[in-house]
Amino acid sequence: MAVDTAAARALPLFLAVAVSVAALLRTGEASVHEYSGLSFLNKGNAFILHAGSEGLYAPVSPANATAEEEDDEAAADAFIRFDKITFRRPEEANDSVKETTSSKVQIIVFEIEDREMIGGSAYGGQKAICCTSDLAKLGACVEGSVIYRPSQVNPGWPQLFVASFDGSDLIATLPSRTIPVKKTGMYNMYFIHCDPALAGLEIDGKTIWKNPTGYLPGRMAPLKNFFGLMSFAFVILGIYWFYQYMKFWREVLPLQNCITLVITLGMLEMALWYFEYAEFNETGVRAKAITFWAVTFGTIKRTVARLIILIVSMGYGVVRPTLGGLTSKVVMLGGTFFVATEILELVENLGTVNDLSGKARLFLVYPVAILDASFIVWIFISLAKTLSQLQARRLMAKLDIYRKFTIALAITVLVSIGWIGYEIYFKSTDVFNERWQYAWIIPAFWHALSFSLLCVISYLWAPSQSSRFTNDASEKFDREDSLSLIRPRPIVSNNGWSVASSTDTKATKSADSVTSFDEDDEENKRE
Repeated sequence: MAVDTAAARALPLFLAVAVSVAALLRTGEASVHEYSGLSFLNKGNAFILHAGSEGLYAPVSPANATAEEEDDEAAADAFIRFDKITFRRPEEANDSVKETTSSKVQIIVFEIEDREMIGGSAYGGQKAICCTSDLAKLGACVEGSVIYRPSQVNPGWPQLFVASFDGSDLIATLPSRTIPVKKTGMYNMYFIHCDPALAGLEIDGKTIWKNPTGYLPGRMAPLKNFFGLMSFAFVILGIYWFYQYMKFWREVLPLQNCITLVITLGMLEMALWYFEYAEFNETGVRAKAITFWAVTFGTIKRTVARLIILIVSMGYGVVRPTLGGLTSKVVMLGGTFFVATEILELVENLGTVNDLSGKARLFLVYPVAILDASFIVWIFISLAKTLSQLQARRLMAKLDIYRKFTIALAITVLVSIGWIGYEIYFKSTDVFNERWQYAWIIPAFWHALSFSLLCVISYLWAPSQSSRFTNDASEKFDREDSLSLIRPRPIVSNNGWSVASSTDTKATKSADSVTSFDEDDEENKRE
């Protein structure tokens, strides 16, 4: 009944996941950036649309290659390509404006090191993107155009392209062209217009961004090989675990079945991520179905793993046969964590893949962080109680296992806190994503850390010949321990012999047996 109630409470949260999935599967970008239904934002004296931002690697050219050969190789291996980009201004625009004005949309592409080359100001005033009349009088630019200066570090950059509306034309087209990338860097693209008369401007088309190794964005490219290695690592762990499982299948405990589920989900998750990245690298578009299942399997694995650690910490199957009244709370916490994590991961992986930090998604990170903290606090409080019970009952073999488990958890938590601090430092000091080549290490570390903890748990709780014997012995010890707390001392006669009536002994044993079960029930209710 408690489990049904918890499931009913979690139903609205699962509906929220379904709505989020439906929305995300309809949208999303990739290294093939498609523009449809996007609007320009007014910033200062300009109207701006961010068209993409990705880390691109320069192709490796032979030492004796000529400049022309390098250009051809760059155009083939690493490039940014415009494909059928059109701009449409609304028909209700003022006809007189359309007849007398030649409006234009400008597309600027630059490497992040050249960001200071964009924009300018007259007499040290506020920086503007579009050329003002004061700057035009100084001869620094043409009024109504984007202000930029040639880079001293990257010759030929930034690059500016123009799509013009001639007279009363409603549509302006940008000719298809390819920009070869010959220097490794974080490249940004913006569509900009300086004419308020173009309010409501619509854009259609796409740009294609490619690295020498494929269409994966630069910060994501190393993760493809990482997921391949993690898949191999899970296979090795799976071989060890399933060998032990088949060898001692008669002694397998319910807890060990849960660990088997986590290892299986881990293998599926890593394999799906690898194939998803491989498909993305080949086509430039994310395989959303594969991405969805990779995210879902990963979220289920993380949820089940946390629940396993929690119930193990509570001493389930060791010092207590059931969770008692805590079952509904455990299920509720696990269900809420699953929903919050699923939504966060879907937004992160099915949304935009621009190499930019998603500050607007912080409100999705907070619930997951709070729930993770709740798991950690509850786990260590439960561990402290279980360790004290094992020590009081002198179950030294199990006490040794739990001490090792506690040390492994403590190390994991401390390392996680340290890594979170480093992640905050990394992102806060890299506002413009200049360290994009190392960004892949952050998500990779979390996968490696959780795998390491899973290996420790698999070693400590691996199926063995003594698994069932140890569990049964514990239950027997619990009964004997309860009896010994209230069993009267035998009466000693003058000649040293113990004296006790058989009827009293049987009555005492019967009463003790009932009392011990009542105590266990009361303990479960209290906890």
